[in-house]
Amino acid sequence: MAVVLVLLALAPMFVYPVFMMKFMCMALFAAAFNLLMGYVGMLSFGHAAFYGCGAYLMAHALKAWGLEPLLCLVLATCSAALLGLLFGFIAIRRKGIAFSMITLALAQLVAFAALRAPFTGGEDGIQDVSRGRLLGLIDLSSPVAIYAFVMVVFAMGMYLVWRIVNSPFGHVLEAIRANEARALSVGYDIDRYKLIAFTLSAAVAGLAGGTKTLVFQLATLSDVGFELSGEVLLMVLLGGVGTLFGPLVGAGIVILLESYFASSDLPVPVMIGFVFILCVMLFRRGVVGELMARDFNLFGLLGRKSKPVRTPPAVPEKH
Repeated sequence: MAVVLVLLALAPMFVYPVFMMKFMCMALFAAAFNLLMGYVGMLSFGHAAFYGCGAYLMAHALKAWGLEPLLCLVLATCSAALLGLLFGFIAIRRKGIAFSMITLALAQLVAFAALRAPFTGGEDGIQDVSRGRLLGLIDLSSPVAIYAFVMVVFAMGMYLVWRIVNSPFGHVLEAIRANEARALSVGYDIDRYKLIAFTLSAAVAGLAGGTKTLVFQLATLSDVGFELSGEVLLMVLLGGVGTLFGPLVGAGIVILLESYFASSDLPVPVMIGFVFILCVMLFRRGVVGELMARDFNLFGLLGRKSKPVRTPPAVPEKH
């Protein structure tokens, strides 16, 4: 992770800073989605609801309430976590496609509320949001200050995801994904673990949405739309499901393709779909997953590959 942060710190010397900040926001959102899908095995079609919740509350708190940016970001994260707790309590009792459809339906309710609620601005959204001064001292309108702040938020969010995955709690989540019936048989309350994982994933998604609002100074309906939920799913699949750095690689691929084809006459969704088909054919586990499966892991940057469990040899019976 230290290598990634060094690269991000040097990136503005070669790449447009706004592009890198968008990448960090979307990579953090993809990491939040991967926490639920990759490590628990729960496919959500409505994760944009939490991203948009964080984005809208961040914009409203900054523009209407005039609160300090860090406090607004905390409120945005907590609001997304509470929404995730509510949605998770409803959805986790179902499995498979039923769970996915419930999350989609709940997310559409959030999108409708964002369209109709008076404080969201309807189709215009919340625009011209002032970034304010961090802790009353640092002016976030400065390009250097906002980039450094986004990088710190990204690092903290990724560390939180890494810490969850590599904790005993994360190991229980992987056990639930591998064999839910067996995890239940050994005494784990799988519904409670799923609900906590769903809430944590929603919180990180809200953190990403709030950070995005701070960067672009607006919150719109596209932040809660179904298209965004599909896009983050695409990012995780391209990068590698169940890998720490897979969402980062997938987010980079999708954002780079969108930026490249936006200036051409080619239809962006069609070209991204074509690249996705190629990646699925060549990298069935995703880019990072395929590299790890082939032991192509430069200096361990992609993470540690899990070791196979060896069964001890049988002891011969004495006659």
